[in-house]
Amino acid sequence: MEEWNFPPSYRNDYFPDTNSPYWFRDRETMDPEKRDELIVARIREVMAYAYDHSPFYQRKWDEAGIKANDIRTLADFEEVPVVTKQELRDSQAKNPPFGDYLCCPESDIHHIHGTSGTTGRPTAFGISRRDWETIANNHARIMWGMGLRPGDTVFVAAILSLYMGSWGALIGAERLGCKAFPFGAGAPGMTARAVIWLGMMKPAGLYSTPSYALRLAEVAREEGVDPREFGIKVLFFSGEPGGSIPSIRDKIQQIYGAKVVDCGTMAELTPWMHASGSADTEGMLLWQDIVYTEVADPNTHRRVPYGEQGTPIYTHLERTSQPMIRMVSGDLTHWVMEDNPCGRTYPRLPKGIYGRIDDMFQIRGENVYPSAIAEVLEGLAGYGGEHRIIISRGGSMDELAVKAEFDQEVAGRGPDAIRSLGEKAEAELSRVLGVRARVVMVDPETFPRTDFKAQRVVDDRDLYQSLNQKRGG
Repeated sequence: MEEWNFPPSYRNDYFPDTNSPYWFRDRETMDPEKRDELIVARIREVMAYAYDHSPFYQRKWDEAGIKANDIRTLADFEEVPVVTKQELRDSQAKNPPFGDYLCCPESDIHHIHGTSGTTGRPTAFGISRRDWETIANNHARIMWGMGLRPGDTVFVAAILSLYMGSWGALIGAERLGCKAFPFGAGAPGMTARAVIWLGMMKPAGLYSTPSYALRLAEVAREEGVDPREFGIKVLFFSGEPGGSIPSIRDKIQQIYGAKVVDCGTMAELTPWMHASGSADTEGMLLWQDIVYTEVADPNTHRRVPYGEQGTPIYTHLERTSQPMIRMVSGDLTHWVMEDNPCGRTYPRLPKGIYGRIDDMFQIRGENVYPSAIAEVLEGLAGYGGEHRIIISRGGSMDELAVKAEFDQEVAGRGPDAIRSLGEKAEAELSRVLGVRARVVMVDPETFPRTDFKAQRVVDDRDLYQSLNQKRGG
């Protein structure tokens, strides 16, 4: 395969033929069984490297009685114990700041990023210069597959801070030879300024979350600008479900007159674009020669057959500073292995990543994902663009309510139109979810918009329980 070395050493002056849809034709279109054989050999190399350089992996694999040379098939690899986020946090707490899974000298670290730490101790990402260049090459390759080309302008509409999404898009655009525009997000009035700059620059590509793309379109229209006037060809999203949800994807494509590409897994697994659609293939392709992905049973951590759902488990094949080897994501998806329109011979996640298993909630025995509710609402004419999901306890039973905005057109038609929209939403949610959902329609612009990941679930069950305990006292 092209430039298939470990540690990787990419030529930063390499570009494919302009007319080729592939960056590395052989790697992307080869027989999957042959690719799997090469991946097994690479896994042994990565494991041997990590064992030699990391007390974390030495300890973990010695306790499990696993050695790199034991891995002769992908089935053998399923015997390797998974890595969890909690293990990484514990490692960094005991061995600050980067943990004892750091496989390079601290002096080699080129960039520091990390998690926000809003739910506990933040996790620090120490990325070596070699890895930074590898990530840039990987992302440039995947962005080429989206249809972006050298000389195109790529507008990065995401916060440039700890967040690896914005930086990954930026360095991929730079390596691709694009005019990279790190516009950012998050400051008051910034979205209105983005409308001005987009009108001036006419970028071919825009990176953001799906929620922000919808918010940007709202603001553009408020400013009297049709988002199609920006001339965007490709919108590529990460950070939340949406890019592979048909109603959301189709709505954004119609608004901008552009292709939507869903991409992205976990910051720890950067190059996070290793799960990404292409110009011709919807959903997410698993670019297995960059990061090897298994969709596995959440309990046994063994691969499920194609066509079934499970949690992704990821293994870096080209990272050397903090390589993740069988890191369990805690997300939920399903995978298929079939002919892809773009000709790439990778497995695919046809509906992308649904969300975290932890995000799922149960209502009267039914599993409900926030992304499923968003999909229904986005498919309804008259939906105003934002909603909140309220889970509460009525007596001994959990109750699901959705507060959803109606748009200005529905508002202009009066109370009967608002009532009708609410009834349609209730009926469709009940049909899709298999559980009754009470819908309350609220005025346009009731809920704040976000420049980042949308947080839409409010769980009032704990409040209900605490009130009952107080009454009982």
